[in-house]
Amino acid sequence: MNALNLNGISREEIEHTGKGRRDNGELQPGYLTILNKYLMVRNASIHMYEEAKGERIMTVESNEYFDLPALLKQDGPNIRKFAAAGMSVTVEEYFSMLSEFLVLAPNAEKALAKFAGLSAEKEDYISLDKMITILESMGCDRFTISFHSLLNAYGKLGNWKEAATRAKQITEDFNQFYLRIKAARRNKRPNALQDTTLTLNEFIRHLDDEEANRRLLILAVDDSPVILQSVSSVLSSEYKVFTLPNPTKLEKVLQKLTPDLFLLDCKMPEISGFDLVPIIRNFDEHKETPIIFLTSEGTMDNVTAAIALGACDFAVKPFKPDTLREKIAKHIVRKISF
Repeated sequence: MNALNLNGISREEIEHTGKGRRDNGELQPGYLTILNKYLMVRNASIHMYEEAKGERIMTVESNEYFDLPALLKQDGPNIRKFAAAGMSVTVEEYFSMLSEFLVLAPNAEKALAKFAGLSAEKEDYISLDKMITILESMGCDRFTISFHSLLNAYGKLGNWKEAATRAKQITEDFNQFYLRIKAARRNKRPNALQDTTLTLNEFIRHLDDEEANRRLLILAVDDSPVILQSVSSVLSSEYKVFTLPNPTKLEKVLQKLTPDLFLLDCKMPEISGFDLVPIIRNFDEHKETPIIFLTSEGTMDNVTAAIALGACDFAVKPFKPDTLREKIAKHIVRKISF
């Protein structure tokens, strides 16, 4: 099995390197020099070239937009770090980088699959090298070390099995990262973004200022309109309160809202508050969001069940307004919404 397709390398060059590999699969001295003729010249620009052919790989001229607040929630892009380092990069320029990433990612996924299957060729090496360049341009260092290690194991050390192992370790996380970037793509300008000529750093500061002045959001779920009206009356002067009488719609609501605290009725006809907890915790941003249960019984069994599910407190209905305010003030924490 040839790990790299050597078509195009002259006979003199192959002879000079002893045909690339020893019998045990290790690279011969000088082989990497030839391989490098086919790799893309690395630079910090998103406009990339292939040195061997001297031709432009691609230039993305895109009118695409991206939901930056959504991407700021992700740990992969590390946009804040990039914005602080690249003070003059505009939002529009960063969008172009993201667009180019989306163009390159499918080929990178295919390359990872071929590395994992011990069938990679030089084009796959080049695909991952291009991906390293765009990730570095985006300031995304989450995968660059892993990609470098993979290519080093394969191209420099000639260790196919080590490269295959690294490819398998990277693949799932990279695929999820790609899907999150893709999901954040918008064809229209997001409401939060009115001026793409702002620098990325300026835009993030603008979002931070808005967040600092944002009223905390409480989501109350109860099948009783009376209870929901009572909760809203008690809390709406200090908090933004969203009420939900139909608990089966919670998952859809959480795709649009990011509450800072939940008030859940323990018992409802279609689904109990206890059953809603796994739905809430399934959202990354709600792994630790405080949950307070509302119960008409207040028995020790209900309290124990609530605490076991990760609730921070409970309130017995009918609740006293001051008691509910105190419990919420004790537990609610400003959640960074991006």
